[in-house]
Amino acid sequence: MPITITPRTATLDDAARIGRTLAGAFLDDPMMCWFFADAATREAALARYFRTLFTRQYVHHGVCELTGSAVAFWVPAEAQAKAVPDADTIEELKGILGDGVARFGAAVETAAGHAPGEPHRSLSLIGADPAARGQGHGAALLRSGLAQADAAGQATYLESSKPDNLPFYQHFGFTVREEFALPGGGPVLWGMWREPRRPADA
Repeated sequence: MPITITPRTATLDDAARIGRTLAGAFLDDPMMCWFFADAATREAALARYFRTLFTRQYVHHGVCELTGSAVAFWVPAEAQAKAVPDADTIEELKGILGDGVARFGAAVETAAGHAPGEPHRSLSLIGADPAARGQGHGAALLRSGLAQADAAGQATYLESSKPDNLPFYQHFGFTVREEFALPGGGPVLWGMWREPRRPADA
């Protein structure tokens, strides 16, 4: 049976699959490697980490879509304040992060200081199963989310810690807005911005 690349809205029943997909997608991501320094336990910890973010935060206050092999979490402009993890979620994440909790806290604080002040829709994360990369899953999710942003007249912001991904986002109209390093020897992040497009501009 072919794996569909048509995006659909994720539900809580998808939590385990989302955790597995994103764990594979971010296994070599510089920021996730910084948070989860132990390579032997990283994939299992990442699956718990992303599953927790989905079930406790983004499924309630964001727009979560998936294909057969990829996942994207978006936060519309009007939901930005609600998308911040509550105290219980933070405590659960601390247990998952272990020794990486201080690095995580520093990253969250630094990124918050660089977040755009203008109203915008955030692409919080997007990732595809490594076995399905190059098959159009990520592009399908990006097109879907950007179409929703354009329909709402919202600009879009994302942060990437992988320089190899910048051309992919630039292909969809993003430009690098800012480059900054996380403290304590953390990786570099690239903040990227895309203005909304009218149908004729897309």
